[in-house]
Amino acid sequence: MLWTEKLFGVKKPIIAMLHLDPLPGDPLYKKENDMDVIIEHARADLHALQDGGVNGIIFSNEFSFPYQRTMDMVTPAAMAYVIGNLRSEIKVPYGVDAISDGRACLELAAAVKANFVRGTFCGVYVGDGGFYNNDFSALLRRKAALPLDELKMLYFINPESDQSLDTRPLADIAKTTIAKAAPDGLCISADAAGQDVDDALIASVKEANPDIVVLCNTGCRINTIERKLTTADAAVVGTTFKKDGKFENRVDVNRVKEFMQVVHEFREQIQ
Repeated sequence: MLWTEKLFGVKKPIIAMLHLDPLPGDPLYKKENDMDVIIEHARADLHALQDGGVNGIIFSNEFSFPYQRTMDMVTPAAMAYVIGNLRSEIKVPYGVDAISDGRACLELAAAVKANFVRGTFCGVYVGDGGFYNNDFSALLRRKAALPLDELKMLYFINPESDQSLDTRPLADIAKTTIAKAAPDGLCISADAAGQDVDDALIASVKEANPDIVVLCNTGCRINTIERKLTTADAAVVGTTFKKDGKFENRVDVNRVKEFMQVVHEFREQIQ
């Protein structure tokens, strides 16, 4: 049995993204949208996702454009404040993604007692934000020091919007990452958020590494999720759950319910 089945209580879990509003210090943050407003928006999205039937939630600073490789302290502090205010209302396993700072992600997880983290913890990439290198040797030592023995780590191995400087096939990158860092899951993405992940790419990673949890990380929609879950062990879903399927909107509980109904029917077929 995969650890995801134990944590989430189902096969092929759907982990929803909860995108926090711009936070203090972010270029898009507006003074009138203070922390109280951010918390109320997050609360509404939290209840919409849970009422819609998702199996897990990732809190992320999705609107902290442009993302910082080394975060200002205010960002994880604000995220922890929001999650702390909502913690008594969270009914499903939850994780955090402090984009794109692996150390901040781990420290935030320790502060809010997250079950898992998602992030870019390994590899060397180049993109709009420039060149960046992820030192997983330092990150895993920090994880041990906190200590976060039970924390599950979901690794991006081909983050959207950035190009890896490692030219090996993704399945081979996955194999050596598993050997050196023992990730709990591998997130497979398309070239940009919201774009459809190549089914063959997901399958190649899973077939080469059958014991690792492989997640479809971008572009899951109501008309594609069955196909994605045929090859992936789980899926991370964000924009599809928003009103009209638009990234900038709030979560629409009816879209969540319709999506999850398709997932429930698929699970019944594979029992």
